[in-house]
Amino acid sequence: MARFYRISSSPSLFGNVCLVREWGRIGRPGRMRIDLYVSVEEADAAREALSRAKRQRGYRDVSAVRCL
Repeated sequence: MARFYRISSSPSLFGNVCLVREWGRIGRPGRMRIDLYVSVEEADAAREALSRAKRQRGYRDVSAVRCL
């Protein structure tokens, strides 16, 4: 079963940083979770920790997304 996990960050309207996580099976609607962080550094540290944990579980980084 092919799965995906996407992590992105963006500023919120209130000065915080949103860390957006999306996951699920490829070809199906996934789930989403949004976490708020006070600083960019805090959000980057959380993103790196999540990325490291997912790589340890067998997920691979994708340099570019192919659109069909």
